[in-house]
Amino acid sequence: MTSRSTWASALFLIGFLGYRFLRFRSLRKQIPDLIQKGAIIIDVRSAAEFQNASNPQSINVPLDQIGNTPLPYPKEGTLILCCASGTRSGIAVGILKLKGFNAVFNAGPWTNTL
Repeated sequence: MTSRSTWASALFLIGFLGYRFLRFRSLRKQIPDLIQKGAIIIDVRSAAEFQNASNPQSINVPLDQIGNTPLPYPKEGTLILCCASGTRSGIAVGILKLKGFNAVFNAGPWTNTL
């Protein structure tokens, strides 16, 4: 890899992580209002991770079950997904959108939902 492509890769990564941080931060400010309007927080970490530490307002539906578990929420409702870093919840957002849920948000780390 040349020096130029190394720098370009590094700048891309820094830009991506910065964008992701700002997006999670922006949503974090909106979460109390979304919850007040009826949003549900779904933590997609494993059951063991969820039991170790979680938001008491959240429910646990592990990522490996999110596509197979019928969610008892209207597809018009708002869902806020979280995990440890935002990666699994990002995947879950895609799965739920494919299942017809429209208002699905990736909050990133579960601590953003506190």
